Amino acid sequence: MKQHTANFDTKMKLIHGFSNKTRMQILECIKEEEKTVSQIIEETKGNQSNISQHLACLKGCGIIVGRNEGKYMYYSLRNQHIRDLLSMFDVVLEDVENDVACCDRHMD
Repeated sequence: MKQHTANFDTKMKLIHGFSNKTRMQILECIKEEEKTVSQIIEETKGNQSNISQHLACLKGCGIIVGRNEGKYMYYSLRNQHIRDLLSMFDVVLEDVENDVACCDRHMD
């Protein structure tokens, strides 16, 4: 079956959403329950501007969703598939952790 370049480009955009330490910290932070920006900032020890930029990226990629309630915005994972994917990263990492830890070719 032939893959179209556009499919790969879209897939790479999705993977890019997971390829940043701060974004992964945010995703782990909201993996089990929705949280406000303030809660995410506190738990990740980030700053408002940086966290907001990463939340916008994750939301723009469709990885997370936001819900307004009063003056607060609550963020959560888009669905169970995203939660499963995050868990699968951990499962795969158990198998390849030593190799990944030694790999210095893909550090940004």
